[in-house]
Amino acid sequence: MTTQSQKAENVHVGLLVRLEAKAGKEADVQKFLEGGLPVVQAEPATAQWFALRFGPTTFGIFDTFADEAGREAHLGGRVAAALMAQAPDLLSQPPSLQQVDLLATKAQGTPEASDKRALVVLLEAKAGKEADVQKFLEGGLPIVRDEPATLHWYALRLSPTTFGIVDTFPDEAGRQAHLSGKVAAALMANAPELLSRPPSIEKVDVLAVKR
Repeated sequence: MTTQSQKAENVHVGLLVRLEAKAGKEADVQKFLEGGLPVVQAEPATAQWFALRFGPTTFGIFDTFADEAGREAHLGGRVAAALMAQAPDLLSQPPSLQQVDLLATKAQGTPEASDKRALVVLLEAKAGKEADVQKFLEGGLPIVRDEPATLHWYALRLSPTTFGIVDTFPDEAGRQAHLSGKVAAALMANAPELLSRPPSIEKVDVLAVKR
């Protein structure tokens, strides 16, 4: 029997989008993203969708899909069309859109807890260490399954050498518990051997969520 969590974790591709607001347009960008939630709720192939705020002027979207057809359907949908139409007015530069492959996923099957905080981590593998970085990330899944405050956790591959993690938490305490946990400690211990530069770790606020 398939559980709700197993169904939520049946995702294989995603999108990581960054948006830089024009000066004075930050509130409008946030309102636009929050207003996109009802639209993506009606997209059956969009499994999860997170509207994010990286900083005072930087926003983003992370969303997941079971397959390439679902991702393409979203890219051809109403939210993407509205974003491109409003970008010249709201954004200081075109949206940065990265198509990602999902290597491992922990996802909520039920909406009891609310995602409020997140981390976006980028990792650049040393030449010849790409397979080792992927194996390390995939091996982190059993550990984060035992972290009750890590609500969602996605290991990503963004390019042949670039990997990442997006994870969400109900509050700052949950985020700090993860940052003090086994996966983060192992990452920092292995970084000199596996990575060409230190991990990029961004603390992010979650504005809206489709689970």
